Amino acid sequence: MATKKDSRRLRIRRSIRRKISGTTVKPRLSVYRSNKEIYAQIIDDVNGQTLVSASSQDLKSVKGTKVEISKSVGQKLAEKAAAAGLKDVTFDRGGYLYHGRVKALAEGAREGGLKF
Repeated sequence: MATKKDSRRLRIRRSIRRKISGTTVKPRLSVYRSNKEIYAQIIDDVNGQTLVSASSQDLKSVKGTKVEISKSVGQKLAEKAAAAGLKDVTFDRGGYLYHGRVKALAEGAREGGLKF
């Protein structure tokens, strides 16, 4: 059973997804945050394809707080996106507040060269 907090986030997430969709030209950067890890992927919704992904599980060598690790995940995602030829994306915060780890991931991706 979903908690009140989870159901609120899912309601907000559905509202965001009604407005945001990734295309081939401007794919969607989707964020999922669990208690321990953070995951991000760049998705082309038209073709239903994940183009690039990165997570904190990939970066076990990076030490620091969860916020610092999230920032490095954003930078790693931007590196992979640049290698795949992606520059512009649409940011999908997945119903989470733009604060803390989600904000750090976004700032890391911007520092890495992604535009949104």
